[in-house]
Amino acid sequence: MPMKPGSLVAPVEKGKIATDFGAATATYETASRLQRLMGTFMIGRLPPFEPHRVPLRILDLGCGTGYFTRQLAQRYPGAQVTAADLSSGMIEHARSISPEGIRWAVSDAEQLPFADGSFDVVFSNLMVQWCAHPDRVFAECRRVLGRGGVLQCSTLLEGSLRELAQAWAQADPGRRHVNTFDTAAAVAKQVHHQLPGAGLETQTIELDYASPLALGRELKHLGAVYKGPDRRSTLTAPGRVRAMCKHYPKRSCGSISASYEACWISYGK
Repeated sequence: MPMKPGSLVAPVEKGKIATDFGAATATYETASRLQRLMGTFMIGRLPPFEPHRVPLRILDLGCGTGYFTRQLAQRYPGAQVTAADLSSGMIEHARSISPEGIRWAVSDAEQLPFADGSFDVVFSNLMVQWCAHPDRVFAECRRVLGRGGVLQCSTLLEGSLRELAQAWAQADPGRRHVNTFDTAAAVAKQVHHQLPGAGLETQTIELDYASPLALGRELKHLGAVYKGPDRRSTLTAPGRVRAMCKHYPKRSCGSISASYEACWISYGK
């Protein structure tokens, strides 16, 4: 399998991604602090749209539990909202807790089952970083957007969770425990190739945690545990976990922070 641009490991199998996130349906929304922060920022950037464009056609790509699907439906009453995700478990859960009228689709973002120009808005929050070929996702987003349509997309960049990666590197040398993401340069190249004129904005976001174990629990509850092909097939030994916690940089009070390199992409067709 070819290497993902800007990464040091091969891309994750799609089945693994769907399974991990599907298993996190019951805990995802309570743990999704970063997801809500970044998605709320994008919601606020969406234009009001003129009345003559109603019914607005909206796609929430990588919808997860449907939190922002419901936000979009509420923000644009009467819109035709479609939510798509690779995980059938996520789609089933999202449908069960969402109002009627939303359309649901289990689909691969790299090959969407929608006609050209099907949507006026494509919204995609923290999904593209899990894709082996982000350029294909951006191309598909452009394809399914109609004339005058807009895309709001977010992703994570290289350097995210660097404190955790460094702690594990000292506790378990030679063994990767943290997902890697594309570099800012790689993402910019893909975006500018597939989405001419798109804007990119980056920011380092730091979230606080009581301990490294609390950070680990949040990642597990999100389904965002390490997904690389070299992951251990058995549970990590308690001694290695204790060593990781020892090496993780702490504040004087004992709490920690984790850094996320955020990237927002805006595009108008």
